[in-house]
Amino acid sequence: MSARIVLLGPPGAGKGTQAARLAESLGVPAISTGDIFRANIKNGTELGRKVQDITATGALVPDELTNELVRDRLAQDDAVDGFLLDGYPRNVAQVAALDEMLAATGTAVEAAVELTVDPQVVVDRLTKRATIEGRVDDTEDVIRHRLDVYAEQTAPISQVYGARGLLVQVDGLGDVDEVTQRLLDALQGVRSA
Repeated sequence: MSARIVLLGPPGAGKGTQAARLAESLGVPAISTGDIFRANIKNGTELGRKVQDITATGALVPDELTNELVRDRLAQDDAVDGFLLDGYPRNVAQVAALDEMLAATGTAVEAAVELTVDPQVVVDRLTKRATIEGRVDDTEDVIRHRLDVYAEQTAPISQVYGARGLLVQVDGLGDVDEVTQRLLDALQGVRSA
């Protein structure tokens, strides 16, 4: 089945967990820019060193670098018939870049799903995850900064997708299975409309 979906939500909303589950249900790859960046950091690549310097302060990786990474990934065979993007686009300029990438292949985003969560829950989740996974970029100050950056730069893209009739918002709190079912139900509604 073809599905070209953008998954939105603040850091810690559960996008990574839900992206993997949705992608499996839809039969498309989950593409996480964060996972790609972290793999490069772990492997000590040049990109990884650049990304680590940027993300250690809570800032976002520059659009040019991120756009090129996504363009390359979407051109891979497993993403030709669809994908679920987690962590991209992060701002309105990246929405335009994604539109151009897809237009070149005669396709477009079919739905944008936004996981909504309370900011304090995000802080609690991410500080707990930092302890469990040893993630040095998840201090409380950095998390709060990332939430501010999200509100300024990323949240406005929901307005773009909303104006296109492609946005659905789903409560990201609760049992993982319940959230997955809410997402699948929301996608069914928007993709059949």
